[in-house]
Amino acid sequence: MKLRNMTSIYLLCGDEMLLLYRRGSRVANNTYISSAGGHFEESELNDPRRCMLRELKEELGLEEAQLEDLRLRYITSRLKNGEVRQIYYYFACIPDKSLVKKSSEGELEWFKLKDILSLPMPVTAKRMLEHYLAVGQFTDELYAGATTPDGMVFTELEEFEE
Repeated sequence: MKLRNMTSIYLLCGDEMLLLYRRGSRVANNTYISSAGGHFEESELNDPRRCMLRELKEELGLEEAQLEDLRLRYITSRLKNGEVRQIYYYFACIPDKSLVKKSSEGELEWFKLKDILSLPMPVTAKRMLEHYLAVGQFTDELYAGATTPDGMVFTELEEFEE
């Protein structure tokens, strides 16, 4: 069985979230996804933050210093097409929407948070965002989610002593 590691970053400004209508992707084609993200390169296999920052620069032309409160919030897994797809979801605030001009991956659009779940998007992203909008946006926790045919099962990830 193969493993596919990916990152995504969701940018927020007030009560709006930036989403990308992606075209021509190997995994999420002709659908709304996070503002930037993609597959790990070999040198990034143990560093999802490095992958996300590279994708942020390549796809949106943004640097980490332009963001506020950048944090890993979700790690999800899904078995699909004989591979385990593991996605690291980051969230950050951007103080000025005009910092984002365009993307090399598709069409960018700001949406009110209340309208996000009505958009077509990959099932794992939709389940994660359902949890984020209902729970995650009000906490500082890191969540792990396993996608099932009935939805997604979440748990808080915590460090603990054995």
